[in-house]
Amino acid sequence: MSLYPSLEDMKVDELMRAQIQEEERRRIEVAQEATPYPNAPPPYPVAGNGELYPSLGDFMGLHITDEFVQTHFPHATEIALPQQVQEYQNRGGMVAPISNQSLAFQKTQVTHGIRELTLCKDGEGKIGLRLRSVNNGLFVCLVSKNSPAALAGLKFGDQVLQINGQDVAGMDMEEGHKILKKCDKNNIKIIVRDRPFERTVVLHKDSTNHIGFQFNKGTITRLVKDSSAARNGLLTDHQLMEVNGQNVIGLDDKDITNIIRNSSSVVTLTIMPYILYEHMVKKMHGSLISKLMDHSQPAI
Repeated sequence: MSLYPSLEDMKVDELMRAQIQEEERRRIEVAQEATPYPNAPPPYPVAGNGELYPSLGDFMGLHITDEFVQTHFPHATEIALPQQVQEYQNRGGMVAPISNQSLAFQKTQVTHGIRELTLCKDGEGKIGLRLRSVNNGLFVCLVSKNSPAALAGLKFGDQVLQINGQDVAGMDMEEGHKILKKCDKNNIKIIVRDRPFERTVVLHKDSTNHIGFQFNKGTITRLVKDSSAARNGLLTDHQLMEVNGQNVIGLDDKDITNIIRNSSSVVTLTIMPYILYEHMVKKMHGSLISKLMDHSQPAI
């Protein structure tokens, strides 16, 4: 069973598969006409007419017209038909005929996997991160820009599992910071799980350059009916963490809007339930987050 990053990718893939099947049917018909000998019938039902999409008028319960495609999949017509649909699978095994055109989509998926990072301390003896205890786990709640932590790839929401081989489960924030302070300047080994409370949602802009949701102070408050956000399961009461891999925590709403507006047709959002986000940034002043947090664009 195929997996897709967005509903738009699934529908376009189904359209492409239908076209490939129709071209195969027509190839068989041409071969049959070229030989006087009877051939076995094709292994699937075929339409009696010569239309390119003989059954797409009522495809998957949807009334497919040129206007429908232009409205809901405005960028689908830009995609060349593949020889094999599997060519559009990404590293996670998902079929993404539209989304795979976005480098941000390919690079910014939350995996929830475990990785080891090697950190160091800067000239002031700092690593550039802050921790927060949530449900007996230690989580990264701040990554300072241009810090060793940022350069190593740590992200807000990463769960720290070990520091230099020592398990940190059950430790509070102060204990975690104390261990980091005692570490040598170089070769600090940290094992983290990739953002267990976060997930990515892939959205596609419509013909008016919108993806269909509203937010206030970074918190999603409303979805627009029949929009890409509504179709792909974006949820209200969730906080925007990243847009196309760029951290937007602490940014003004107008700055986040500009990042979305200036992005490509495929927009990958990383979100977290607001109640968890609020707990992680509790007691941290908003200006501290906006000034210190690493908001640099990822290397894509």
